[in-house]
Amino acid sequence: MTSPARRHQARIRAERAAASAAPGESLTGASQYELMLAKLLTDIRRLHAIQSVARKIDVKREVLPEYADYVTGSLKGGRGAQDEVLTTVMIWRIDTADYGGALEIARYAMHHGLALPARYERSTAAVLAEQFADAALTALRDGGTFDADQLNEVRELTEGTDMHDQIRAKLHKALGLAAMKLIGDDHLDDARDWARASQAAQNLQTALQLDARAGVKQNITRLEKMLSDADGRRAART
Repeated sequence: MTSPARRHQARIRAERAAASAAPGESLTGASQYELMLAKLLTDIRRLHAIQSVARKIDVKREVLPEYADYVTGSLKGGRGAQDEVLTTVMIWRIDTADYGGALEIARYAMHHGLALPARYERSTAAVLAEQFADAALTALRDGGTFDADQLNEVRELTEGTDMHDQIRAKLHKALGLAAMKLIGDDHLDDARDWARASQAAQNLQTALQLDARAGVKQNITRLEKMLSDADGRRAART
């Protein structure tokens, strides 16, 4: 295990490297960046030799701690230079379900307009939106939950960016289903349940507007009936 002193020095070196280039410039030539980029390329080659997706995720989970000090220093000292290591770690954190860690980098990446490495072939915003949406939809489909606040942050970070409508629809679908999962009672007598149902309906309607094949019509119908019935009961009591 690396000593605290060595980890501190690694963070300082990363901070200085990140500060050495202006926004939009390349970090090529910065020694700590070059060192971590060489490690990244070695890890990518290792991943390419593995066919199992599950095993790839295990390897990513194994190596990610080795980038933690670089990430901390880069986020602290960075001025927005293009950083292939940082953006790749962001994606790998999503792959390994470290969504909070991914968002830590995503805030910086979206603020400074960092691009993903060319191998991803899409914008940072599009990959963020789709990977978070896919992760949420998979968890919800399997009977689990997903942090709606994290999905909302992804929506806010990517709002106004250009991406395929189907990707944005998928994100709104995930937001809607995540909100539905939080509803405690279908009667919506609790104001929080009513608000969650209303929010869910709005997100699912947006998903349907963006993609007619979003697969949300039945959920919208159910939510609208729940809301209408709850409003009717509330009106009868007044």
